[in-house]
Amino acid sequence: MVYSPITEKNRKEMLKAIGVDSFEDLLQDIPKEIRFKGKLDLPEPLSEYGAFKLMQEIASENDSANTHVCFLGGGAYDHFIPAAVGHVISRPEFYTSYTPYQPEVSQGNLQTIYEYQTMIAELTGMDVANASMYDGASALAEAALLIQAHTGRRDILISGTVHPFYRQVVRTYCHRSGIELKEIKTRDGATDIEHLKTVMDEHTAGVLIQHPNFLGFLEEVESISSLVHDNGSLFSVSVDPISLGLLKPPGQYGADVATGEGQALGNPMNFGGPYVGLFTVNQALIRRLPGRLVGMTQDEQGRRGFVLTLQTREQHIRREKATSSICTNEQLCALASSVYLALMGRQGIPQVAQLCMQKSHYLASKLKKETGINLYYNRPFFKEFAVKCPVPPAKIISQLQKEGFLAGIDLGRFNLQMDDGLLLAVTEKRTKQEMDRFVHAIKKSVG
Repeated sequence: MVYSPITEKNRKEMLKAIGVDSFEDLLQDIPKEIRFKGKLDLPEPLSEYGAFKLMQEIASENDSANTHVCFLGGGAYDHFIPAAVGHVISRPEFYTSYTPYQPEVSQGNLQTIYEYQTMIAELTGMDVANASMYDGASALAEAALLIQAHTGRRDILISGTVHPFYRQVVRTYCHRSGIELKEIKTRDGATDIEHLKTVMDEHTAGVLIQHPNFLGFLEEVESISSLVHDNGSLFSVSVDPISLGLLKPPGQYGADVATGEGQALGNPMNFGGPYVGLFTVNQALIRRLPGRLVGMTQDEQGRRGFVLTLQTREQHIRREKATSSICTNEQLCALASSVYLALMGRQGIPQVAQLCMQKSHYLASKLKKETGINLYYNRPFFKEFAVKCPVPPAKIISQLQKEGFLAGIDLGRFNLQMDDGLLLAVTEKRTKQEMDRFVHAIKKSVG
């Protein structure tokens, strides 16, 4: 059906109902000289179905992970999401929930947050996890604030192998907080430990690294952890949660704070957001935890209940003493992560991690053998790796997009002195046939 335009009679009735004589009466506060006086160039009205078809046609002009084979990474990964995730989070009691300001009537919502915290703490091997943060970048920045506040020292050190966007966010947070942020040099695709030794001193509050780092390579986390703690500083690491199905969790190598991006846990790439930030600490830092924390207790009749506890937000009783002004708990995304983790379980997460590692190493080996393209640095990696290209990476990306591939990230976009670098990510979704076709297409592109 086509909807009829409003008639003059309808218009007058509506104006009368709201107590004005004309539409102009509604615009009295807007100066006449800045009002638009022409006629808007709008198309004819469409039916609901017609509008839906138009939106489909416009959307079909985009290239996405649904139309192309995706090797993009850099913080957003094309992992498989079980159908049950979308089914659960679309239930009305979850889909419209925001944050439980009246926890006594939000028991179901609070329980999902509690289960999320429990699973994230178990995954990272840390003592406690909070309800979700905005994203991985702001979670790492909040870690810097926590570390400085706890130690009372002035300086935060951050590795140059941390995601460039994450570093920008941390820099912004530190600037407004009066924290001196210093960058640790990189060496062969990882944190330069010798440089870390020279820049760390009695003013160093803590050290921030990413593991696996932005280039996909693994850091020497145990050596760094020992150095940092010997200096009386705190150690914070940003992790890929899927990697923890294989790699040693942060709690086992002495991290004081572990953060990360939870997008890989049941959330689609969503053009870059909304995402969900992971934030965990050891027991000694629990009262400095930003955001909110849900606890489980019993009422006077012995019935299990869930409550918001240790609330450090400025909107609650802490006010100006709040440790953080973060407001949103990204609960819908966190719930998706909870459902994903519950479905995958203790066997599923390691299996996904194994597939990512094996397939990424297959692709790296295949590229080297058939195209001569090597890893940028000869270091261990998990599911993502940087390669050195004989032609501009932008050319490869452009040409392969026409052949149905999203061929990674051009590292020349960043100030990394890697203008010939291409960053590739391989998830469990990629098949041998897709990777073989990808290598063949690259071979033609650089040939």
